[in-house]
Amino acid sequence: MDYHWNWAVFGEQSPDGVNTYWQMLVSGLGWTLAAALAGWLMALVLGALAGVARTLPQRPLRMAAGAYVELFRNVPLLVQMFLWFFVVPELLPRAAGDWLKALPQAPFVTAVVCLGFFTSARVAVQVAAGIEALAGGQLQAALALGLDRPQAYRHVLLPLALRIVLPPLTSEFLNIIKNSSVALTIGLMELTASARAIQEFSFQVFEAYTAATMLYVLVNLAVTAGMQAVERRLALPGTLGTPGAR
Repeated sequence: MDYHWNWAVFGEQSPDGVNTYWQMLVSGLGWTLAAALAGWLMALVLGALAGVARTLPQRPLRMAAGAYVELFRNVPLLVQMFLWFFVVPELLPRAAGDWLKALPQAPFVTAVVCLGFFTSARVAVQVAAGIEALAGGQLQAALALGLDRPQAYRHVLLPLALRIVLPPLTSEFLNIIKNSSVALTIGLMELTASARAIQEFSFQVFEAYTAATMLYVLVNLAVTAGMQAVERRLALPGTLGTPGAR
């Protein structure tokens, strides 16, 4: 293969006449992290609520949570992204749809909402599994101490379950960072979109995607190290997932 590597391309000025190609790539990384973090927070809240609902004794709540999970888990992320961006504004009342389409960062808002709902379905399954993995006596002990069921979930079951499922939640955090690249299809200039733009303008395809790959790897390694530190700090001796429980 006859290819002329040119890493100096990242110091050259981009077509916008203001930034260099490297600054364009860093800006894309910023949009990737912003979309992933906002979507992750949304997924944690919705996933925890749906996960708890899947373990409640009320059958209608369990069925509603199950339908929510199956809906967002079984439709490809790319299809959901297009639905949120192109279809949902048309289904809303005209004023609301026009407002959505006129948002200054509509692709970013759409990406956050789509990533949040998509990931929340997976988080819900893990939270429900964590609650079910606890010994049944945890709930009974909480009720015997005078807590009602919502208080037992809020103060006993959910905190313990979240500690148990921290490792799979770490994987979901890594996934949402990588899944944010799908947002390039609706015009968000995140990391992958920035690499593609650099490739199109400079014709340095290998350098552009190699740099993007390295940034993804570095970010995910940092997230993994951070989450492992959180796991060690929150580990409870004698519970599932700790050395004392094995």
